[in-house]
Amino acid sequence: MSGTILCLNAGSSSLKFALFRADDAAGLTALAHGKIEGIGIAPHLVTRDARGRVIAERRWARGDGETHESLLQGLLEQIEHDAGRDLVGVGHRVVHGGSDFFAPVRIAGDVLDRLTALCPLAPLHQPHNLAAIRAVTALRPALPQIACFDTGFHHAQPAVAQRLALPRSLADEGMRRYGFHGISYEYVARRLAEIDPTLAAGRVIVAHLGNGASLCAIDGGRSIDTTMGFTTLDGLVMGTRCGSIDPGAILYLFQHKRMTAEAVEHLLYEQSGLLGVSGVSSDMRVLLDSADPHAREAVELFAYRIAREAGALVSSLGGLDGLVFTAGIGENAPELRLRVCARLAWLGIAIDADANRRNDPLISTADSRVAVRVVPTDEELMIARHAAALLAHDANAPTSG
Repeated sequence: MSGTILCLNAGSSSLKFALFRADDAAGLTALAHGKIEGIGIAPHLVTRDARGRVIAERRWARGDGETHESLLQGLLEQIEHDAGRDLVGVGHRVVHGGSDFFAPVRIAGDVLDRLTALCPLAPLHQPHNLAAIRAVTALRPALPQIACFDTGFHHAQPAVAQRLALPRSLADEGMRRYGFHGISYEYVARRLAEIDPTLAAGRVIVAHLGNGASLCAIDGGRSIDTTMGFTTLDGLVMGTRCGSIDPGAILYLFQHKRMTAEAVEHLLYEQSGLLGVSGVSSDMRVLLDSADPHAREAVELFAYRIAREAGALVSSLGGLDGLVFTAGIGENAPELRLRVCARLAWLGIAIDADANRRNDPLISTADSRVAVRVVPTDEELMIARHAAALLAHDANAPTSG
């Protein structure tokens, strides 16, 4: 199977994309990647080549009425023009696969309807992920589309790690801990096996730290526990999400503050986390540069909760051989990594300050009992790999008749 694969990660006001050339002999080659931001307001497109150089940029005027579908149409037309009309498939990041979907799947039959039913479990992400699938279907109905799930990597966790202490009848309906950021964790686990196979075979905590943040306990390349649970609200403090919270606090908001379900949802997903605590920003770069005491408090809380949850995952693993930082904050915020590792010094972690400041791949000292690495994630490449494999399988499948 050869051709160009488009990978899409659609949000409420943004659309990330990446292009890969698939070839039976050479494998996957990155061609370009980019992002359209400000959809619904004043869209801004930036496309970069494989070396990161800007090769296209465009802005639309405020109020032009551009939608995900209209922008996707232009993007598809440009890709087909540039790629010689050999676009063979589209891979999508879909946040939630529920109990039924954990391996990548071709969008066909009732798959889209079943994924739509999961929107209440990921209201900030799932509807937009699926909107991109519908838009491509409307624009190119014959173009194969593959969904890859953020929950999939965690599917085989031990049952005890997935259980919520609720009545069993609710568990039978699918209320359990799912975990997220699985596409990123799968990529990092595979990349770690390439650069440090001994560590990859051991007990590792991967810290995916971005606007959304979580930790994953990985043993021998397999997820055994993670900080996110039934929804993407659970676990660490995040950019605008609260992370783990006493359920009684939610009851208080309903019973005593007389808030509606919609208002509470908006509070927990979009007004809390680093933004809520600091009152300044949800952006870690802004907070680290700020002299505002509330900004410093938000940063300290973020580091504290990472170290606290990491300690719990060490228990799940029965020890720790490695700690890996990834995603926007994890890869680019040396001060935050230093704060986290200082709180985990009891594990025998020792950081090389110069290596950490340079964002080196290995930032622990030679005598550190736990290896600490920085591994850039590449969710788009992971999606492209899955899409290419599924397309190749379909192409080689025997036909009936």
